[in-house]
Amino acid sequence: MTLTVAAAVLACPLMVASAHAQALPDPTRPSGTLSAHANPGAAEGELPRLQSVLIAPRPGGRQVAVIDGETVLLGGSFKGARVARITQAEVELVRGRERQVLRLYPATTPATSPATSPADAGAALAN
Repeated sequence: MTLTVAAAVLACPLMVASAHAQALPDPTRPSGTLSAHANPGAAEGELPRLQSVLIAPRPGGRQVAVIDGETVLLGGSFKGARVARITQAEVELVRGRERQVLRLYPATTPATSPATSPADAGAALAN
């Protein structure tokens, strides 16, 4: 009898510790900013965002794009538009006569003027 009481007393801290461990967040789980659904912060009229492109290496292989968290195949549709073309960096959507090109890496303006060498670039950033 005393052995079962001693085992119960020793098991109590383990049960409490396991209850606390269950409350810890999973470090491998994506953050709350990622969503499997459409971009919730997208305003009406805002362009869809191309997030990823997957192209099979063999000729005629499958081509897939992820737009606002939705996986779309070449020839498939996204919010009423047909996916007409998928390249390594772009997806072309066609809705009637309207064409829309989504870019994986949208054009950005450089923050500084181009440097002539890597050393110059480091010096320009240090100033």
